Amino acid sequence: MGRTLAAFVLLGALATPALAEEAWSPDVWHDVMSPYCPGRTLADCPSPQAQELRAWIADQEAQGRSRDEVEEQLYRLYGDMILSAPRAEGWGLVAYLVPVGAFLLGGAVLVAFLRGQSTGPAETAPGDVAVAADPELERIIDEELRNPTS
Repeated sequence: MGRTLAAFVLLGALATPALAEEAWSPDVWHDVMSPYCPGRTLADCPSPQAQELRAWIADQEAQGRSRDEVEEQLYRLYGDMILSAPRAEGWGLVAYLVPVGAFLLGGAVLVAFLRGQSTGPAETAPGDVAVAADPELERIIDEELRNPTS
């Protein structure tokens, strides 16, 4: 019984490094846009050329090249069209800054609107009616209230 347990522990220890090194090529397929199917990732593109490119990426991984090296070579071959998001440099940085700026501007407009709403006219009692003060009209009303004609 002890030898069986030791054998399982040894097998588990030997298998752990193999399980830890997960293949990165499928991740690249999902992260890179297909140069053959505009608007689709390489993993979602059904074209034969995309299948060949996926096989090439898997082959590069099998040869021991790093993910960064393969992605850089893909970028050199296909340019910006394979990027799923623009690079955060140069004009690509605008794609990240514009939404942030719009969000901040919208927040400022909302704050200004809400402050304007909270500093509005003084509240009146439910039965009161706010009337623009016309001195002549006030004099006539006061006279009528002092001298009722009934």
